[in-house]
Amino acid sequence: QVQLVESGGGLVQAGDSLRLSCAASGRSFSAYHMGWFRQAPGKGREFVAAIRWSGTITYYADSVKGRFTISRDNAKNTVYLRMNSLKPEDTAVYYCAADVNLSRLQVGHNEYWGQGTQVTVSS
Repeated sequence: QVQLVESGGGLVQAGDSLRLSCAASGRSFSAYHMGWFRQAPGKGREFVAAIRWSGTITYYADSVKGRFTISRDNAKNTVYLRMNSLKPEDTAVYYCAADVNLSRLQVGHNEYWGQGTQVTVSS
């Protein structure tokens, strides 16, 4: 079992930055590929970013590429999402995700989810 707890969400203005954190506990964190998803009101959950267990390769949705950065610290069992140049359309609940299978993670069929943290961007 892996438990994921997100933090760092909040209310910001367009153009501001936020850093989300996801603390993992349970089984070996470094064995898991990690990702971030988001769900806006009235919409389905969508992939935002993912990072391989080693931290060497990252993946991004086109909508956030160049603005968001995913990273991880395996010594601290934590994955981060740095969000710059935030836009109102980035408003959503952001979820942390984990799986040992990267393909499964990237399509949201992963084994573990956090409870989510709200990000609201005002115009």
